[in-house]
Parts: sequence; C-alpha cells; structure tokens
Amino acid sequence: MLRGIPADSPSELIAAASDDLTPTERRIAEAVLDDPSLLAFGTVAELARQVGTSRPSIVRFAVKLGFDGYTDLQAHVRKGLSHRLFKPSDRIRHDDQRQPGRSRAVLVEAVSAVLDTIDTDKLSSLGDPLASAETVWVVSGETAQAGALTLVSGLSIVRPRVHFVNEHSAGTDLAGAAKHDVAVVFDFYRYRQHAVDITRAFSDAGVTIIAITDGPLSPLARLTDTWLDLDVPAVGPFDSSVPAVAAAELLVAHVARKLHTQATKRIDRTEEMWATTGTFVE
Repeated sequence: MLRGIPADSPSELIAAASDDLTPTERRIAEAVLDDPSLLAFGTVAELARQVGTSRPSIVRFAVKLGFDGYTDLQAHVRKGLSHRLFKPSDRIRHDDQRQPGRSRAVLVEAVSAVLDTIDTDKLSSLGDPLASAETVWVVSGETAQAGALTLVSGLSIVRPRVHFVNEHSAGTDLAGAAKHDVAVVFDFYRYRQHAVDITRAFSDAGVTIIAITDGPLSPLARLTDTWLDLDVPAVGPFDSSVPAVAAAELLVAHVARKLHTQATKRIDRTEEMWATTGTFVE
C-alpha cells in the first residue's frame, strides 16, 4: 500500500492489485505511470493503442481495480488530476479562475492539507535522513524551485554541506556524490526531464532519494520509497508554491531540532559572519 495516498485513490488500488495483474495489465499500469494524462483524458482506444493491447483488456484492467468500467475509473482520476493537467494558457481561460476569493480559499486549503499530510511519523521519515546525511543535494523542476530554495536556505544555516543542483553544473555535482548523501528532489506534474534524469543519476550513485512530489504517478516516486505526496492546487493560472514551501519549512524546523546543539553553534557562527561582513543594514 503506497504511503500518503487516500484510501479511495485509484493509484492506491493499482498498487494494491499489482500482484494480481496479468502481464498485459502490468503494461497498462506502466503506461499510466509514465503518462498520467493517458488515463485522465485519453480514450479506451488511445490507451489500448499506446500499450499495444485491446479495448477489452483496458476495461478488464479498470474492473480489476474495483471500478464499473473505464469511464468510471477515468472520472475518478480526472477529479484528482485535472487541476494539475491544465496548462497556464488553459487555466487562465477557466471561469473558476475569475471567481472572487477563490485563490485565498485555495491557499488556506492547501496549507491545511500539508499539515494533515505531514504528521510526526512522516516528518521523521523525511527529516531524519537530512540531519544525518554527509551532504544534502537539492534538485528541482522550475515551478517547484520556491520549495527547493527554501529548503536550501534553511538547511544551510543549521547544517553544513547543502547544495542546490543547477542543471548546468549537474555533472560536477554528481561526480562528488556518495552513498552517505541524500538528494531531495522537488517537482510536480509537467515534470522537468532534467530533474528526473539527475535524480536517477543520484540514485544510481547510491545516494538516498527523498522526493517531494504529487503522488505515485510521478516518475520521481518510482525512484524511491521515501516520498511525500503533496496536493498542488492552481492559484490563478499557475501551480501554487505554498505546499512545497510549507513542507520545506517543516523539514528545516525538524532538522534544527534534531541537530539542536550543532545547529545552535552554526547559527551563532553565521550571525558572527553576518555582523563581520555587514550583511544587514543597520
């Protein structure tokens, strides 16, 4: 059973039924994981053609997951994914984007969802490796950078050896990665290819991967058992940065508590350096 997924999620049902899937149904599941839009918006014929199977096989796959048929499964998936699958150019034309107060309500709900998702056990499973790692590498897609940079900024003050991996310097960074390191990757739907490729390279190098993403359909969730499922709503035409930033701040606070003595000394030393270098305006 995948962690962090609602009990009625078709993604969880796919995982739960995986042992009973036929080879053809496994190919269907793999296609869905590779491209969520196939299931959310594709027809039976399109998905069958993509997988190289028949329409009845697609319908049997849906039934095996507990749905009445493909249409029932698709409607369920669309409900959870459609807001992520719109491009900004689509979203800005949607009537609900022009409703007064909608963005405020969405942000309030997003923060509440993050706090509900990251309970004490989840925070420990994600945060403890960040406290004990030799080096922490942070990777991000473009729209997820706010959360990634929040994590880098906060962790750098409470512990040493925290690096943000830029796409152009990834080769140099990967050359220095080791098995006692941890890589945290932030990315959500419309996943950036470089974020997936860099994360896979870190994994191949023996680095522990922590993914901050949006569920088991994410290619990042397939690279690690340690991942956080965040619901990233649209605020206006764009994906909100608030869930990723909130998650990053909770992780920084956890690491600071975990490394309290070392973190205190590092913060004091940093304050001294800020004073020496005149960092802040008097």
